[in-house]
Amino acid sequence: MQPVEVFSGDGPIVLGVPHAGTYVPPEIWSRLNETGQKLADTDWHVDRLYSDLLPGAAMVKANFHRYVIDANRDPEGVSLYPGQNTTTLCPVTDFDGRPIYRDGEEPDAKEIEARRAKWHAPYHEALTAELERVRQKHGIAILYDCHSIRSQVPFLFEGTLPDFNTGTNGGTTCAPDIEQAVVAETTNSVGYTSVLNGRFKGGWTTRHYGQPVTGIHAIQMELAQSTHLATEDTPFAYDESKADRLRVHLKDILTALEDLAPELKTKRQEILGEAHD
Repeated sequence: MQPVEVFSGDGPIVLGVPHAGTYVPPEIWSRLNETGQKLADTDWHVDRLYSDLLPGAAMVKANFHRYVIDANRDPEGVSLYPGQNTTTLCPVTDFDGRPIYRDGEEPDAKEIEARRAKWHAPYHEALTAELERVRQKHGIAILYDCHSIRSQVPFLFEGTLPDFNTGTNGGTTCAPDIEQAVVAETTNSVGYTSVLNGRFKGGWTTRHYGQPVTGIHAIQMELAQSTHLATEDTPFAYDESKADRLRVHLKDILTALEDLAPELKTKRQEILGEAHD
């Protein structure tokens, strides 16, 4: 199994999909307990949700499951949300805080490093290369990181999650125009709820790559799975009717970002020109 798949496009947007993969190597699968083998924390069908929405958008998709190694965590293991419940670079619990390994079968530090090198690193090498390719072509690149999660996860947050959860780490990972465009689209999506920089402010991917001064902008979208799944439990089936309705709004979001790209390129060129004067 290849760690990552890259679908290149001609446009300025790169879709990151770190958590839709379900592959677990046999030698790891056999050590997972019944809870772990349920793979409940998958971003179910997110790649399908975004596929073919915007013809020019590229997609970089991790094929491995986040229980192997989490491609949206700091490779050094630093917590994204200090003081709050979360899962780690190499999770040993699920989103409900329950162990996912059989007793005594958890990976040690040496194994975690080996998994990082085999799975996490290739994903980010591919994502880095694709962002650079797009930046060279368009003068800028917009990373739109695609995620989903159950709408109710008491271990991680109280109450019910909004449908659209936009994260820019407090506005630091992208130009204000990008943040405003996405918020405008989500706010105007009739029948859906939304929040900016709520419980999910953007994971390591968004924070690491989102460096507007370099011409790379990043934004994370965490969707409540109730927006596109028939049920947020086994078998986590894709609901065509729900998904088709949601995809209209997702397309509007991506189109708005694509339309912004030339303006952002011009602004960056002006800034670079001033810097060289």
